[in-house]
Amino acid sequence: SFPAASGLAEMGAHWIHGPSPGNPVFCLASRYGLLGPEAAREENQQVEAGGHPPMPSVTYGSSGKVLSPKAVREARDLFYALLASTRAFQGSKEPPWPSVGQYVRAEIARTVPTMAGGQEDARRLQLAVLAACLKLECCISGTHSMDLVALEPFGEYVSLPGLDCTFPGGYSSLAERLLSDLPEGTVLLNKAVRTIQWQGSFREEGDDARVFPVRVECEDGDVFLADHVIITVPLGFLKEHHQEFFQPPLPERKAQAIRHLGFGTNNKIFLEFEQPFWEPQQQLLEVVWEDESPLEEPSADLEANWFKKLIGFVVLQPPEQHGHVLCGFIAGKESEHMETLSDAEVLSAMTRVLRTMTGNPNLPAPRSVLRSCWHSTPYTRGSYSYVAVGSSGDDIDVLAQPLPEDPRDPRPLQLLFAGEATHRTFYSTTHGALLSGWREAERLNQLFQA
Repeated sequence: SFPAASGLAEMGAHWIHGPSPGNPVFCLASRYGLLGPEAAREENQQVEAGGHPPMPSVTYGSSGKVLSPKAVREARDLFYALLASTRAFQGSKEPPWPSVGQYVRAEIARTVPTMAGGQEDARRLQLAVLAACLKLECCISGTHSMDLVALEPFGEYVSLPGLDCTFPGGYSSLAERLLSDLPEGTVLLNKAVRTIQWQGSFREEGDDARVFPVRVECEDGDVFLADHVIITVPLGFLKEHHQEFFQPPLPERKAQAIRHLGFGTNNKIFLEFEQPFWEPQQQLLEVVWEDESPLEEPSADLEANWFKKLIGFVVLQPPEQHGHVLCGFIAGKESEHMETLSDAEVLSAMTRVLRTMTGNPNLPAPRSVLRSCWHSTPYTRGSYSYVAVGSSGDDIDVLAQPLPEDPRDPRPLQLLFAGEATHRTFYSTTHGALLSGWREAERLNQLFQA
């Protein structure tokens, strides 16, 4: 069984990002009493973390030593100052660089000059920590590289205040609670859809009176006729299948938004230990490869170096509930490569990383490993969206627009689109997904009240 205690491991969404009154996921979770006592505290709702949780952390270097907290903090402060400065380019006709990555690297090259004399070591360390910061940002943005994330619209994403918190009973406790209000049999699970036909005239067998514009055909052959369908499948699925999934195909403007927006992979690797090697108060174990620099090209050899993309591990709290479990995060192509490996290969690579970082060649291996595989999962093909170079926030709005496009169409709102990738300021989050669903439901409410 995994883990030893309650068996709770979040394979998908992990935190409520910005648990404060403006976050509908937090509001529902509070109302339903699904949160721990900490999360509900007033002062926790006022913390401005800027989307980067300030957890008690320890940073291990690849030389097998804990790095100086001061040096790490200075490099990290520089990085977040650079990230914050990207907001200035919102709406700019000519941003200095196409991507966040190129901009940040150019600024690093400008602000981390070659330090004189004995300071070379300090500069190397600063660059190594900055390289680690970029990898963390890849996890947050769900991308392979910050060079793929567009600079100009980057500041449109909104972080809510509040200290990120988790669900003691798992994120699914919220979905179960919402489902419990619906009549039995309303929601059908494991009912994959093959195609959605729209702009048609479909009749039910033996009922000539009623004509429907939409026909949903499932993989098992079952058919549902409808006036309206809300599509909430991940953007990764749409990228791969939108051409055959919709008949007729989506209009070119919509298809282009699907192609241009970014969608990447962020995976988790859970490691369960007999005994913790970390201190009880540590919540985050970070990993820095001391020979790396954002100003140098990383090795392209995925097979040999995939594990270097790992940003470190969150300690699952509390151990009484979870056992001694670390949750590692890794994004991008390296994360997708990890999905192709066996459990034993992943466990062995993680053991090597931890032995290198702690400087303890005899550190016991984890007793078990569990990981997400969001890229190879056919109906997701990745984790969540970002605004890629070559796209903009307008593409998110285009993706969200219902079809048919003509508002005067006698059969409006045949296809409605929701999901995190359709929310312009909260993309990549559960609260963005929830709000987008409410938005489309409200569209139908308006139609029925008209």
